[in-house]
Amino acid sequence: MITHGSFTRRGTMRAGTAGLLALLLAGCAGVVPKGEAPPPPPPSQTPGGSLPDRDETRHRVALLVPQSGGNAGVGQSLANAATMALLDTNTSNVRITTYDTAAGARSAAQRAIADGNRLILGPLLADDVAAVKGVAGPARVPMISFSNDQNAGGDGVFVMGQIPAQSLERSMRYAGGQGIKTFGALVPTGDYGRAASDAIMATARSTGAKVLAIETFDRDTASLTAAIKRLAAKGDYQAIIIADGSRMAVRAGPLIRNAEKTARIIGTELWSGEESIAQTAALRGAWFSAISDGRYKRYSDSYKTRFGASPYRVSTLGYDAVLLTIKVARGWRVGDRFPIASLADPGGFIGLDGAFRFEKGVVERAFEVREVTAGGVKVVSPAPTKF
Repeated sequence: MITHGSFTRRGTMRAGTAGLLALLLAGCAGVVPKGEAPPPPPPSQTPGGSLPDRDETRHRVALLVPQSGGNAGVGQSLANAATMALLDTNTSNVRITTYDTAAGARSAAQRAIADGNRLILGPLLADDVAAVKGVAGPARVPMISFSNDQNAGGDGVFVMGQIPAQSLERSMRYAGGQGIKTFGALVPTGDYGRAASDAIMATARSTGAKVLAIETFDRDTASLTAAIKRLAAKGDYQAIIIADGSRMAVRAGPLIRNAEKTARIIGTELWSGEESIAQTAALRGAWFSAISDGRYKRYSDSYKTRFGASPYRVSTLGYDAVLLTIKVARGWRVGDRFPIASLADPGGFIGLDGAFRFEKGVVERAFEVREVTAGGVKVVSPAPTKF
């Protein structure tokens, strides 16, 4: 399964909070910082799926994220972001309780269901989705997962994480509009590489482009060098895709330039916010697609003011998931099951990360295309503002 490759705090994305909330909620959509609001009551451990401590005025929503172990910082950032969304919107009819998945996602889901939660936000890791679904599915409690494993979507599971295939499709379609019709690709071994290969071939079929060769590599210099030599021997490319993050891209760029002097290099959403990309001369002129950077800075500044540290980039998923819940809650009667049909709005929603909607349980996001230049990274094709 695909998982988030890294949970970096770095990023050049921009976002907003209070000043943009009217727009975000109109278009869509824990740990509480000291002095902001009282914490929610602790989750009840009453077994059997009953509704202990029934709240007649608030919707009960569970946030399933790691609160201990190696991903505790990421989980805490998501929990903080969820709290921010409630505070920024002054929402009083939604109660969010955080459950730690690090000790077992299934047991966390069992506690959440027993406590009467009607919606689950999370889990974070793709490997935990099946365990949570095994509990939430029979209880008819839907999940908005932060995973980016598109295979997990559907049947009550809504995948909200950024789907790598969509970034590659956006870049290839943009390249096609610029007259590029022949592609080669370098993809890493493993799940991410397989998903990237599938996306490249599917986009080529739908656009009429030609993929002359796809070469795989292990994530080491020797394997990468060999893959580039094999690729160069198989065709004359207008563009070469490096379907990997910045670490391998900065190694691949000079090697590609030695073999293919004029081919346009195309990267992935994993390049976003990575200073090494702009600092690598061989990557100048490269294109890659990412979610819009229009709102993140204001969000990040507000987060740092409240919590005294920078947020992880993925934390915006927690914020946007709560905004989405708040929007749906306008027509959701307390005590009823979550109105899952509301998530299928073809017009989509607006969040900190831009426009998004769900198709068969998988998020579809609006991406912008960026170009690497000597002075940094610039947007050459803005993200659509709506569907």
